[in-house]
Amino acid sequence: MNRVKPTTCIIGLGLIGASWIKALRGQDKVGPVVGYDRNLDSMQLAKETGLIDEYTEDLALAVKDAEFIIISVPILAIESILQTIKDSIKSDAIITDVGSVKGSVARDIRRVFAKDLPNFILGHPIAGSEKSGVTAADETLYQNHKVILTPLPETSPGALQFVIEMWEVAGAKVETMSVEHHDEVLAATSHLPHLLAYSLVDTLAHSHENKEIFNYAAGGFRDFTRIAASSPTMWHDIFTANKDAVLHALDLFTEDLNKLRSAVETSDSTAMMGVFTRAKVARDHFSTILARRAYLEPMKNTVINYIATPGASVRGSFRVPGDKSISHRSIMLGSIATGTTEVEGFLEGEDSLATLQAFRDMGVVIEGPHRGRVTIHGVGLHGLQSPPNTLYLGNSGTSMRLLAGLMAGQSFDVEMTGDESLSKRPMNRVANPLREMGATIETAAEGRPPLLIKGGDALTGIDYTLPMASAQVKSCVLLAGLYAKGTTSVVEPAPTRDHTERMLQGFGYPVSVEGSKVTIESGHELKATKIDVPSDISSAAFFMVAASIAPDSDITLQHVGINPTRIGVINILRAMGANIELSNEKEVGGEPVADIRVRSAQLKGINIPEDQVPLAIDEFPAIFIAAACAEGKTVLTGAEELRVKESDRIQAMVDGLKILGVEAEGTEDGAIISGFGAQGAFGGGEIVTHHDHRIAMSFTVASLRAEKQIKVLDCANVATSFPGFVDLARHCGIQVQEEV
Repeated sequence: MNRVKPTTCIIGLGLIGASWIKALRGQDKVGPVVGYDRNLDSMQLAKETGLIDEYTEDLALAVKDAEFIIISVPILAIESILQTIKDSIKSDAIITDVGSVKGSVARDIRRVFAKDLPNFILGHPIAGSEKSGVTAADETLYQNHKVILTPLPETSPGALQFVIEMWEVAGAKVETMSVEHHDEVLAATSHLPHLLAYSLVDTLAHSHENKEIFNYAAGGFRDFTRIAASSPTMWHDIFTANKDAVLHALDLFTEDLNKLRSAVETSDSTAMMGVFTRAKVARDHFSTILARRAYLEPMKNTVINYIATPGASVRGSFRVPGDKSISHRSIMLGSIATGTTEVEGFLEGEDSLATLQAFRDMGVVIEGPHRGRVTIHGVGLHGLQSPPNTLYLGNSGTSMRLLAGLMAGQSFDVEMTGDESLSKRPMNRVANPLREMGATIETAAEGRPPLLIKGGDALTGIDYTLPMASAQVKSCVLLAGLYAKGTTSVVEPAPTRDHTERMLQGFGYPVSVEGSKVTIESGHELKATKIDVPSDISSAAFFMVAASIAPDSDITLQHVGINPTRIGVINILRAMGANIELSNEKEVGGEPVADIRVRSAQLKGINIPEDQVPLAIDEFPAIFIAAACAEGKTVLTGAEELRVKESDRIQAMVDGLKILGVEAEGTEDGAIISGFGAQGAFGGGEIVTHHDHRIAMSFTVASLRAEKQIKVLDCANVATSFPGFVDLARHCGIQVQEEV
């Protein structure tokens, strides 16, 4: 075959096939094109307009010399087409179709040829128009639209690649999936909506008030029923060909519709809000995907780099986003509390939203977030429902580790997974103590996600001593203890953040704290409360370092959480000579907060006290930047946990510092950084973040003391913890731009 410009036959001159041919001809990717259609006028018009070179009323003759055959006819006509051409097609001809039911086409192939055809590539372009026919052919129809190919077991890789390339020429985004999965997905997302649109219009058309209904129909009616203007013949064929999958989707919809009807009939506000909020979030998610913006799983396909220009200072008074740790826990505990919990200051970052979505998936009605406000209609300790699918937690290790404790106490099975980064992070540190409590947990190799937690296991309380200080492991065990028989105690080797203990008490659940030991007992309940989430000190840390290292800087960070288990970054920076003042100190919802003023100071290198390491574990990437600007050597020890965060943060920071000309060395449990002092500066270069949000923000801050431009690669994950970081950074004086 001449794979460069194949002789081509198009069978059926409707919009879908004609638009593809027009795009291929416009890019000069096909040779002579022969057309066939049952409508002679269509064939003549196609030739007159240059869409095809010739046509014939003999289908077998049309395909005789074709090297590439496109079948663009109604689904139920394909079998007869194949019967007609089977003895005329060349043995090496590549054939493809554009139908929306692939199981039907696969069955037709096997009936006609008694086997799969290696060179027959089943395809379905997800695009269309209200117009039809040859005159509507549009070479731009497929640009940035998906085309799904469904290879069969014997499909030729070469033929598949050829068809992929021919679709890409038309500007399409090609994906592959199995025949069965395709038909299930399309039954729910395309076929069912068309069925409902036809039914609704038919119902209203039969009403004796139909004139008034159609005269006063609003935009929503128009938008929903637009698809009922499609070809009745085509959709008759689709519903017939994909009957089983359509009926399955229709049964699920009918069941849920009956539940909603009951909720409306009984004025069940919570049930109605549950449907409406879940639907709105899902629709917003779909819109985000269609607009090709980052959101949870699609985020991993979005590449964002930061371009940070040297110099400047930072000034101003502002508030960073809400505390991520407290935002996670507010959703978790509010969901299993009795009553309605109101949350203010919720962090609308990807990690926190992953937790929120997980509980929506388990039947919790959650309103918002809207400008940091979230309303959670709690279902009680035993009210969670089995999620319909795997819980996808994006990049959030906190979500997965804390949820593991809660899920261990449920009556249903739960599988939890995440993105590429989270899938590399160790989970045996939570799985092992949960197994000691009686939970059945399966993981991937080396204890990594996905996690499958079996439901229905009876848990028993344990006395657990943490092998290393970890607030996530401590919280996981305590949350499992809510469901375990007897008491559960956790002893930590060094203090870690105590948000879980504080918030449990805020929800009225008794918690005993004696020195390094935390104990809870099952049998109590959580009662709804109000939560005011303070600004996240981990997010504030980047600006604390920025103001410390940049000359003539003076900032005030408002309403920052200063929980004693989180202020390691303040203590460490002060020990290095930072000029930090706290004011307006108060307690909000059991959490201490303050305004933090930071002004320029010449920092000095120190040996970081190991007792401060657990209190600043997430802030060390920023502290590494401060150490590079200090006079003398900074030594970090006792921080081995940094190697199993979103990335190996020790190695990532050391590598980045070296690229910028800083003398730095990683050790097994920390690093040694030789600061360049008052007269020195970072060089320029490209920083590899390993998709780690804190690495990205830290090296952006470094530009304040750089001589050359710093390009920070792969920064999309900054949205996991700090939405709006670039805007706020620019607002206070950091010269950074996004490159998409």
